[in-house]
Amino acid sequence: MDLRPHLLSGHVIPAQPLALDANRKFSERHQRAITRYYVAAGVGGLAVGVHSTQFEIREAKHGLFRPVLELAARTIDEELARAPRPFLKIAGICGQTAQAVGEAELARALGYQAGLLSLAAFAGAPEDALIAHCRRVAEVIPIIGFYLQPAAGGRLLGYSFWRRFAEIPNVVAIKLAPFNRYQTIDVMRALAESGRDDIALYTGNDDSIIVDLLTPFTFEHQGRRVTRRIVGGLLGHWGVWTRCAVQLLDEIKAARTAPTLDARWLERAIAVTDMNAALFDSANGFRGCIPGILEVLRRGGLVPSIHCLNPHEVLSPGQAEELTRVARAYPELTDDAFVAANRDRWLG
Repeated sequence: MDLRPHLLSGHVIPAQPLALDANRKFSERHQRAITRYYVAAGVGGLAVGVHSTQFEIREAKHGLFRPVLELAARTIDEELARAPRPFLKIAGICGQTAQAVGEAELARALGYQAGLLSLAAFAGAPEDALIAHCRRVAEVIPIIGFYLQPAAGGRLLGYSFWRRFAEIPNVVAIKLAPFNRYQTIDVMRALAESGRDDIALYTGNDDSIIVDLLTPFTFEHQGRRVTRRIVGGLLGHWGVWTRCAVQLLDEIKAARTAPTLDARWLERAIAVTDMNAALFDSANGFRGCIPGILEVLRRGGLVPSIHCLNPHEVLSPGQAEELTRVARAYPELTDDAFVAANRDRWLG
């Protein structure tokens, strides 16, 4: 697979959750089922070992980082052997430089083609240190930059950082997830002014998915207008209702080529954001984000519980009722029938 053209063509890339049983033990059977679901839904790749997969998998007492990455890679390969197509395996990469390089080396050895690079471990570090870290990891594996909102453990990264980040040759994409329009524009302007047109831009702004994907970001640079677009999404939200997400992105790609934009897209944008508010527990500072994703999968029979490795990570009061409300309000954006028709095979 040619990595850059694949990313630039725009895809649904879910962030994979972690399946635990009633005793908080890793359920390989259900983890395989989730991966099979995503492949069957038609996604263009999968991100494993990221926030939705729970950062605690790296802790020695759990020892799940390698097993989770290995199982996902093996399952993807098995599914694609039946119906080959281009598919991108992305590994989450965290920690200070020594840890991040080790994770990148492991990911590459397991067949992952890119790493989603978290900078959460560099909360107070100067920009020069961040860039040096990114360059070092990029020597091991192609990297996807990650602008993670502070509420989920990220840090503010301004125009200057992203402008310098774009100068790293082995950067292949950026995931924008600051949940903030000003900060999203910082990244888009930096890329537009970098001269790089081989870096794909993916939304992680789960509160603004459709608007991100429909918006042309245009800036003046050296006397000319430069436009960049966000071509796809690498999203926790797309870890559920994934088949509908694939269909939605296909429709958005068609809408971007139309001479005018149908105003009904704004209505759909609000529907998706309303669903995300319930899924990610925005009313409670996103505390129920991962359990919310798991609850939708549990209701579909794809995971046995909503347990997290951190026992304090639970649904917020009223969140389950909100998930029920949005599923009833927007049935056209859910996957209930698709999951029900294929669940037994995926679990087999």
